[in-house]
Amino acid sequence: MPGRATPLLVVLVFLTSAGVCAPLFAQADDGSKPVVVTTTTVLGSIVSDLAGDLVNVEIVASPAVCPAHYDVKPSDIERIRMASLVLAHGMEPWVDSLVAAAGGAVPVVKVRGGWGDPERLKKLYSLVAQALGEHLRLNLGDRLSKCLSAIDSVKSVLKNMARDYGFEGVPVVSMMWQRPFVEFLGFKVVASYGPPETVTPKLYSDVIANATQYRAVLVIDNLQSGTDLGESIAKEVGAVHVVLSNFPGTSPEVRNVTSLMLYNAKILARALGEAQVRGELSKAMKEVEFWRTLSVALGGLSASLAIGVAVLAIRSRR
Repeated sequence: MPGRATPLLVVLVFLTSAGVCAPLFAQADDGSKPVVVTTTTVLGSIVSDLAGDLVNVEIVASPAVCPAHYDVKPSDIERIRMASLVLAHGMEPWVDSLVAAAGGAVPVVKVRGGWGDPERLKKLYSLVAQALGEHLRLNLGDRLSKCLSAIDSVKSVLKNMARDYGFEGVPVVSMMWQRPFVEFLGFKVVASYGPPETVTPKLYSDVIANATQYRAVLVIDNLQSGTDLGESIAKEVGAVHVVLSNFPGTSPEVRNVTSLMLYNAKILARALGEAQVRGELSKAMKEVEFWRTLSVALGGLSASLAIGVAVLAIRSRR
């Protein structure tokens, strides 16, 4: 069983306060503040952490869906019309047309880069702070420093969790958008796959082959890209299927990306524990089957010997 040395209280404290600034979805409706529209809860939570008391944050896409597949609504056009700044990742194909439909006057900053591990997340915070400073003239230097320090603290907690729960070197299959986080925690990714619509039969076969060869114990899926494919892979290779999210807001306690990382790490710890229990049960069942087979074989041998002795005895009487 995995270790349990990381204090649960410490984890809970970080889950509720890792953002150090204003929490996601708790903005006051103050018309005197500039409105920042973000395409996702990732960017929305970063703006809230950095400047939640200085701006009003509006988020377009639900955290439950992939933003690349989001269906724009008429209310989104009104959001853009009211905005002083729009922040996007650059992967949303609908942003430019949405801004054009709203009149095209608002500045749009595409904040490119991932957030799958703490170092990448720090870069994203810095880019958002830069955009808010340039377009809204907000001086966020001290706030940014506090947020970056909070991310470093969470990074330390995550590394301790990875050590205590024995993540290092454990073979897993991972959806590509979860891979940076999974590898940061020390797991060994033996196969990876993209969005289900991009996975060919050949790629699927290769994933199964690698997962089988390296005895992957987990198949780590991504909620927003769909989970049927990962479930199918897990069933074929006998691994535990685990679903993570890469956008905060899918659970009430997950307010920003650092709390999301901690939340996902706990899910992985539980899944690995389940995989280890399965492995122990499988080993025990194999041992039982071995002794059962041996017992049957020995029983058959005993019967054969008894028959042989009886035959010899009959012959000797003759």
